[in-house]
Amino acid sequence: MIVLEGGYVATVDAAGTEYPDGHVVIDDTSLVAVGPGPAPDELRVGAQLLDTTGCLVTPGLVNTHHHLYQWLTRGFAVDSTLFGWLTELYPIWARLDADAVHAGASANLGWLALSGCSTSTDHHYVFPQANSSQADLLAATIEAALEIGVRFHPCRGSMDLGESAGGLPPDAVVEDREAILIATEAAIDRWHDPGPAAMTRIAVAPCSPFSVTAELMREAAELARDKGVRLHTHLAETADEDEFCRRTYRQTPAEYLAELDWLGPDVWLAHCVHLSDPAIASLARTGTAVAHCPTSNGRLGAGSARLRDLIDAGVPVGLGVDGAASNEAGRLVDELRSAMTVARLRGGPGALTAREALRLATMGGARCLGRQAELGSLEPGKLADVAVWRLDELGLAGGHDPVFCWAFSSSAPLDLLLVNGRGVVAESTLLTADSGRLAREAAAAGERLVGR
Repeated sequence: MIVLEGGYVATVDAAGTEYPDGHVVIDDTSLVAVGPGPAPDELRVGAQLLDTTGCLVTPGLVNTHHHLYQWLTRGFAVDSTLFGWLTELYPIWARLDADAVHAGASANLGWLALSGCSTSTDHHYVFPQANSSQADLLAATIEAALEIGVRFHPCRGSMDLGESAGGLPPDAVVEDREAILIATEAAIDRWHDPGPAAMTRIAVAPCSPFSVTAELMREAAELARDKGVRLHTHLAETADEDEFCRRTYRQTPAEYLAELDWLGPDVWLAHCVHLSDPAIASLARTGTAVAHCPTSNGRLGAGSARLRDLIDAGVPVGLGVDGAASNEAGRLVDELRSAMTVARLRGGPGALTAREALRLATMGGARCLGRQAELGSLEPGKLADVAVWRLDELGLAGGHDPVFCWAFSSSAPLDLLLVNGRGVVAESTLLTADSGRLAREAAAAGERLVGR
């Protein structure tokens, strides 16, 4: 039994309950009590007591969109739009192998954990033809997550529309459609855990309208629904994508997805920057979720998603860091500030509150991943994914609204991260792996990949 006492507890339950001096009690992998003041005496006997005075206690943060391998290729195409950025990086990514992917994923997931992330997705869609062991690339990310100790939702991505067929990616990084479906089914059978306390769940994730055929989109959806797993893809990220879809399919990206039966409560979409009113209404009506990635969208000049409109329409929305090659900071906690800043630039100071941003990063992310019954809030019966942030050090001392100051500064040291009740971070130090080793291995892998 672990008892956290004395901190400011933001539960993110349906009522938004907060306890300025509260307790959280953990038994094995589950939360058994959350409330004001000290924990009940009967729960304190024999428990490990942790004083969280001067701290903010939140649910662990949930990252709903990422590309972990990109940790090795930061700092390229720094002033390019998405299509120019991809064109420069595809040839580098064509040299990916399992060792590089593992090194990048391990370092990236370690850094995400240090930013309060207890659950992360990964959308791995580059399986180079020159690599004879393509299945090892997905396995490399899963093995990295098991080492770091974060809950993991890897998406078996894919591309089958190469440059010679009118797509954007070079032919060297696309796969045969039948091979994609076989490999995706094999990944589900090997790795997917449907249980309520699962640490690993697979999703099916063809990459984007400009890199995937309609046939693959349809067949991937059929496979996912037959297997009972979720669907993920990029959508409406840039004006270039909108133009590509209108020219190629005579439809907007959202209309194209609807025609392919790719909307529903088992789908979450990355970005959704360029959506019309009817498109937002369609997402809300079908229960389709959105991964909002404000920093990456800003880095690439893609625009800003209509976040307030999405929320008000009832669309489930979570936050995503996106790949480190389009968000060099790579910290999930930073996305709360980015989301608030971008929303307020669009709609004024009331466009997104700090508590709404916290909800996006926790319960919103859990809804994207279909895990709202288990994750996303501090309530008895939920899984013990808990983050504790220091508010009494120099950078935040004197703040009067703990949640706002924490979210808008994004600078609070992470005092503790528990995932499934297990310590992953303590006093801003990664417990499950040597950070120095992860950094050295990622640097070496990046040098080999880039060829410097």
